[in-house]
Amino acid sequence: MSFDEDEWTVITKDSNGNVLKDGDSVVVIKDLDVKGAKTTIKRGTTYKSIRTTSSAEEIEVREGKQVWVLKTCFVKKA
Repeated sequence: MSFDEDEWTVITKDSNGNVLKDGDSVVVIKDLDVKGAKTTIKRGTTYKSIRTTSSAEEIEVREGKQVWVLKTCFVKKA
């Protein structure tokens, strides 16, 4: 986990090391099976308006009414 030197905020980075902020768009780089559902998030799926969490390794994305929490190692900034 990394913190900004000026403030004690969490810095979230994608799989390539680019900094992610609220409202950014990301692309999924690997097919992901969703636990507890019979759904798969396909590679190449783009999510807009992400939301960062208190963890530097996770982001929240919306798909319709559903909210998914994705690991940042499986996404890249669009």
